[in-house]
Amino acid sequence: MSHPLLEKHRATLEGALNAIHTRGYWAAYNEMPSPRAYGETAPDDGKRAFESHLGKQFALGQPGETGWTGGEQSPYGVALDVQYPVCDIEALITAGQQAMSAWQAAGTDGRTGICLEMLARLNKQSFELAHAVMLTTGQGWMMAFQAGAPHAQDRGLEAVAYAYREMKFVPGEAIWEKPQGKNPPLVLKKHFEVVGRGVAVVVGCGTFPTWNTYPGLFAALATGNAVIVKPHSNAILPAAITVRTLRAVLTENGIDPNLVTLCVTDQRETTQALVTHPAIKSVDFTGGNVFGQWLIDNCRQAQVYAELAGVNNIVIDSTDAYKPMLRNLAFTLSLYSGQMCTTSQAILVPAGGIETEDGHKSYDEVCADLARAITSFLSKPEVAHAVLGAIQSADTLKRIEQAGSGKLGTVILAPSKLENPEFPKAEVRTPVLLACDAGQEAAYMEERFGPISFIVKVADTASAIALSERIISTHGALTAGVYSTRPEVIEAMTAATWRSKVALSINLTGGVFVNQSAAFSDYHGTGGNPSANASYSDSAFVANRFRVVQRRYHA
Repeated sequence: MSHPLLEKHRATLEGALNAIHTRGYWAAYNEMPSPRAYGETAPDDGKRAFESHLGKQFALGQPGETGWTGGEQSPYGVALDVQYPVCDIEALITAGQQAMSAWQAAGTDGRTGICLEMLARLNKQSFELAHAVMLTTGQGWMMAFQAGAPHAQDRGLEAVAYAYREMKFVPGEAIWEKPQGKNPPLVLKKHFEVVGRGVAVVVGCGTFPTWNTYPGLFAALATGNAVIVKPHSNAILPAAITVRTLRAVLTENGIDPNLVTLCVTDQRETTQALVTHPAIKSVDFTGGNVFGQWLIDNCRQAQVYAELAGVNNIVIDSTDAYKPMLRNLAFTLSLYSGQMCTTSQAILVPAGGIETEDGHKSYDEVCADLARAITSFLSKPEVAHAVLGAIQSADTLKRIEQAGSGKLGTVILAPSKLENPEFPKAEVRTPVLLACDAGQEAAYMEERFGPISFIVKVADTASAIALSERIISTHGALTAGVYSTRPEVIEAMTAATWRSKVALSINLTGGVFVNQSAAFSDYHGTGGNPSANASYSDSAFVANRFRVVQRRYHA
């Protein structure tokens, strides 16, 4: 018999399953922060719910609590002062292990139904989550709402749908009958049980604490595992709200809430002890190469799903929509001040310039025109603040200062500090645009996270495509782009991205940008280059999180 929550959310699940098969546009959760979609009181209710957490202890009732910690610093300069429980990791792991038996017994339908209910509940909290994401990450309001709430929920649902599909491929039981000629056949009855691999850890990032967390969280949970969420030390609140909600749904459905717990620590040693614990069987991580590679090298007992740094790039060969191309790139480089793992860092332009519908444009003209396009795009303060948000970390500010000094290349567009009238303490910076030669690899062949991009002068288009492929194969990338009016160039770039295994955007000039990724349609990462060893989402992202255990006997 199907679980009642699965039947309640059956239409949502079927919609997700159809979407991952057809790859067309579909979303389960409304991306517009509209009272019509979420209820007339939702915006105010969500803001009040967010504010109710400030300056208080965020109680979760978890095992092994030893004290309280906090210290999140809002990029907008808003005082958060939330305290979170510090818990002994052995206690969290033991409690998670104990909770897994009942979670396994719930079966594929039960686990899926409960996960769908969790996502529906989180969707009702979208405004609360959006405020938490905005004021911990520095995202602008609209991005914080969309990426932090419904888009993140869609990514979580995507993982649940893939998990459900993969688990449903496994029959519950079967009759095995082998003919024996004139003798009676051999007959066995077999039973197959889907069993989670073990306790999972999801290590969150500071810039997208829900969007990058929900895929691994729900993939691990749906496949039968307990999950310990370890958020970035500067973006704890969105994870804490999420964990509290999931624990409430579990309790309501007779499942031990310690199946999902929060581990708050700013000590790398504690995180290392957690992820290398023999009981931890999967680790999801989004962040820098140093710690990510350490996880891959040292978590030998676990399957590690890692999204790391990369050098995203765009090849410009020619265009028949020069100004729209520039506007598209201006938005791309400005969105959330470039603090996205998908933002383009290297723009490869032939030394001889490019052909456009307005005639030939030299390399220098392309540089100057892109700088002007960015300046024009950000000329209205309300647009600038909505798009740029605020700088999330002091390290990013240092990188911006270094780039603006001219040490990495010729400064085409210098960064400017903007004053946000609503948040006077916010650190807001406009993008830095640098020009350099292809030979200056030390400048652009290293991820410089933030609003820092290079227009790299290459010999010709063929050299640009070859350089793009080498960058991706060596340093990784989640996105690549090309602008060209020539089919042979697009074909050559396409072949290069097949070899380097990166998603390609071709001649984007409208309302879609290279650094955006849509759930149910776009694969976020391929797992085929150094920027990531997995994808959000595909079958491989979920299938290795469970095991099939059989029993058999003579029928």
